[in-house]
Amino acid sequence: MKKRLLQMAMVLSCTLLLAAGAAAHCEIPCGIYDDEARIGMLLEHVATIEKSMNQITTIGKDKDHNANQLVRWVMNKEKHASELQEIVTQYFMTQRIKSDTKAYDKKLALLHQMLVYAMKCKQTTDLAHTAKLTNVIREFKQLYFAE
Repeated sequence: MKKRLLQMAMVLSCTLLLAAGAAAHCEIPCGIYDDEARIGMLLEHVATIEKSMNQITTIGKDKDHNANQLVRWVMNKEKHASELQEIVTQYFMTQRIKSDTKAYDKKLALLHQMLVYAMKCKQTTDLAHTAKLTNVIREFKQLYFAE
């Protein structure tokens, strides 16, 4: 009986681990796209990055700060910047932006700017980068849905 429970626990653990690694959207041409939701996710990631930056700055000012909490906020900032980059590359650049559209070059340039500002958000706690990132996402959204 114990052996059977152990086997079931291992199967459940493996299933959960594999499910947790699933991407938000695959590269199978399923035709199920929610572009508005992806834009919303980009903006949500920026808001989380900004909150993380603020927390890092606040915690860092305290000479007796909790190093573990500081590391958590840094990791959170990095994670959300990477997830933003994933949406830009794997969703928009790979699947949604078509080279035969009129505004292809402009869309590509805006997506590249998003990647650069996300990288700068990883490198610093300068809120100017999140502001620029938000503006670029909004500009991209306007151009993307204009067609």
